[in-house]
Amino acid sequence: MIDLYTWTTPNGRKVSILLEELGVPYTVHAIDIGKDDQFAPEFLKISPNNKIPAIVDRETGASLMESGAIMLYLAQKHRRFLVEGDGYWSMVEWLMWQMGGLGPMLGQAHHFLKFNKGTSDYAEARYGKEAQRLYSVLNTRLDGREYVAGPYSIADMAIFPWIARFDWQEIDLNAYPNVKDWYLRIAERPAVQKGYQIPKYVTDIPMP
Repeated sequence: MIDLYTWTTPNGRKVSILLEELGVPYTVHAIDIGKDDQFAPEFLKISPNNKIPAIVDRETGASLMESGAIMLYLAQKHRRFLVEGDGYWSMVEWLMWQMGGLGPMLGQAHHFLKFNKGTSDYAEARYGKEAQRLYSVLNTRLDGREYVAGPYSIADMAIFPWIARFDWQEIDLNAYPNVKDWYLRIAERPAVQKGYQIPKYVTDIPMP
């Protein structure tokens, strides 16, 4: 049994989607970041960086923060949604691309284009342009590919919830046809649809 501490953010949804895809039992603990639940002393024992998601594996006693580390741990434990052989490092490469580039930069786009529109023309232009660049990188990568690293893997699951906020980033998915096709392909998966609504329903998965 996995204890999942999460909220309705792209990083949180990455792990709940993986857990649904794995079909393993887990208990959800909602950490409402709008109410500063992430600063509670009990949560800080699990996630010292006061960020969601985090997990505790009751079977092994392992406690992990950082979504990428959690995804690697779960995929390796259950030996599923990893790319085998030479493709393994390609999968890791694109998982790290999401962790180090796509997530942080799109997070800034959300901050300035969605929640603080009009406060900084410079920031809006900077992060809006960077969002477009990152979408172009992903669009090129997906040319002739169904998924980013061969078969469907944790790399795709990590990227998907960030692309699901394309409207917050002022991105027209039709301008990135390979990304759009990939996005629609993943959005049809029942486990993705269920995992997207953890810990609670907010909206349906956005459609272009």
